[in-house]
Amino acid sequence: MWIGQRVALLLAICWPILLLKGQSANFPSLASEAAAARDANRLDDAAALYRKALNLNPNWTEGWWSLGTIDYDRDAYGDAASEFQKLAALDPKAGSARIMLGLSEFELGQDDSALQHIQQGERIGVADNQQLRNVALFHEGVLLQRARKFEGAQEALDSLCLAGVHSPELDTTLGMVALRMPDRIAPAQGAAAEIVPRIGRAECLAGQKKLDEARREYSAVVHNYPLFPNIHYAYGRFLLDARDTQAGIAQLEQEIKNQPGDSMARLQIAAAKYKIDSAAGLPYAEAAVKLDPSLPFGHYLLGLLLLDSDNYQRAISELEIAQKYMAEVPGVYSALGSAYARAGRDEDAAHARAEFLHWNRESANSAAPRP
Repeated sequence: MWIGQRVALLLAICWPILLLKGQSANFPSLASEAAAARDANRLDDAAALYRKALNLNPNWTEGWWSLGTIDYDRDAYGDAASEFQKLAALDPKAGSARIMLGLSEFELGQDDSALQHIQQGERIGVADNQQLRNVALFHEGVLLQRARKFEGAQEALDSLCLAGVHSPELDTTLGMVALRMPDRIAPAQGAAAEIVPRIGRAECLAGQKKLDEARREYSAVVHNYPLFPNIHYAYGRFLLDARDTQAGIAQLEQEIKNQPGDSMARLQIAAAKYKIDSAAGLPYAEAAVKLDPSLPFGHYLLGLLLLDSDNYQRAISELEIAQKYMAEVPGVYSALGSAYARAGRDEDAAHARAEFLHWNRESANSAAPRP
């Protein structure tokens, strides 16, 4: 009886160890078979083999990457997202894993988390993989366009143009960004189906610094479709960036004529006049804020113009509204510090300047404000 109990106890202790040894011995073979199946494009077999291997060694980062990319290629985006999530947890410095997680979430319609993970991956970096970096930038641009964050979208997509990337999808997305269209699906018929990609092509030419070509394309489209919503806004923005201020303002004025309730065109004119003729810019900023009080940038720009016109009391009010929604923008605190100092509020001025120094370390402040 005692001997039988001893044997049972030994088996209880040793069996998990023996099982683990058997699994470890089998792992290299499974990993090799999985890689061979992947290389032969037998993706279903490869996925099954990778799963078996990962059951034996769940810390195998290369296996999670391969399985995730296979499931992504098979349009199994839910599985791919789960696998890249595990890889990201195992290797926090793997920027590629976070980008692929974001791309999987994009396909699942999870826009907020997709944008977060793509941007995390870009910040971490994607070593020696320009193709993945380009794909990430394009999807980041699309997600920002859908979220109405048109400035960030244009920056991401312009960087692709500057790198020499060109595709119909890029032109269409850039056109939607320039025309401030948050639609998930690009127009497929009517005038918009022609206008949007042509505006996008002009924007891509501008992103490549081919300003003369871009201007010719813009001019032709605007001439043919002068009443299309935001077409003068987009052209005006381009002209301002090309430092043709008067022509840019004229296009923005035309947009206001076409759409009297347009606040963004007014903000662009006010921004163009900032530090050149702030008094002339004030009516545009005031009208924009009245039309749309929910725009934090409108309050920020109005505050800057008021401060520049020596109306610091009103400037304080507008800048404090902006600060509530633009808490990470260093320029807001710089302007507030100046306004508080002029009003004799020394303690508030010191606090605002300290906040400016803090946020200035976190991000670079743009030289000129833009909506």
